Amino acid sequence: MSQELLSDLIEKRRYLHENPELAFEEFNTTEHIKTWLREHDIAILPIHLETGVVAEVRGAFDGPTIAIRSDIDALPIKEETSVPFKSKIEGKMHACGHDFHAVSILGAAILLNKQKETLHGTVRFIFQAAEEVAQGAKKVVQAGVLEGVSSIFGMHNKPDLPVGTIGVKAGGLMASVDKFKIKFQGVGGHAGIPHHAIDPIVIASQYVTSVQSVVSRRLNLFDNAVISITSIHGGNTWNVIPDEVTLEGTVRTFQPQAREAIPGLMKNLAESIATGNGGSVEFVWDDYLPVVNNDAQLEEVVRAAAMESGYQVVDAVPSAGGEDFAFYQTYIPGFFVWVGVDGPKEWHHPQFDLKEDAIKVAAEYFAHLAAKVLK
Repeated sequence: MSQELLSDLIEKRRYLHENPELAFEEFNTTEHIKTWLREHDIAILPIHLETGVVAEVRGAFDGPTIAIRSDIDALPIKEETSVPFKSKIEGKMHACGHDFHAVSILGAAILLNKQKETLHGTVRFIFQAAEEVAQGAKKVVQAGVLEGVSSIFGMHNKPDLPVGTIGVKAGGLMASVDKFKIKFQGVGGHAGIPHHAIDPIVIASQYVTSVQSVVSRRLNLFDNAVISITSIHGGNTWNVIPDEVTLEGTVRTFQPQAREAIPGLMKNLAESIATGNGGSVEFVWDDYLPVVNNDAQLEEVVRAAAMESGYQVVDAVPSAGGEDFAFYQTYIPGFFVWVGVDGPKEWHHPQFDLKEDAIKVAAEYFAHLAAKVLK
């Protein structure tokens, strides 16, 4: 990559950083990406998506179609960095580096377009909206963007890895994300006369401590899972036992068998504790996101492309964060990697930042990877 192109991509990244847009509001971002693609004569597909862009580089020779995906949305966070290009939009920030993802994949598209006369196949570039609310990938699939695509590749920046590092791991890289809401129903009454009531706070308290045994005693030792109750609401004054208490939380897993087993185990436990105390329970489970499950058959080419590009390959450490790239992998084989950006803070932090030299790394890597996969 020339210094001129890198400088241009850095300038574009800074523009996106100054003008962040939340999920399904990325209208300005979408128009700018389209303009930048047209400047390099990269074809934009007529896909019916309100926000987001799908483009293609078609090689001179017949071959398969693969996809490379970037996300483009920001977060509802007030930026606290001191960079001169900090967000101009109060309460909105690219605190997960999707501005970096977008211009890096734009760079890969530009590099591949320059070598399309040697490509055997087509590379489809997906600039996807609404990753942060886990709905963008579904919209892309529903629009038919994966039709004819044999495999898909993506990345996330990794602040704790140095620039020039690609993290690779077959199998589970980012956890499945599920949500639950549990409402324990009792009978309200006077706090000083609890025997005439059924106390849902007592029921809920028993459940909060007991539910951790689902992971420690009901799952296989080698399954990775966590159950976190993050919200408890019940009662509104000091001397009245309430009628109900509501718990909410999340479950993260990496193995399909654990993800399948946990909802039933949690529900059975909730019902036994509730009925054992004379109450009842309403249990609601939301299958939110599957695990990012990297196809083992693609690992060799993913690693080789990084090494051939002159970058360091490390074994990626899995994250319990979620990523809707996983949704694509339920349809076609896919592989998701870490790209080191040597940042001071983790994702979603108001002081999140990254080293912009990583744009060159990511763009060159994905351009080489795509050409290599098509061979």
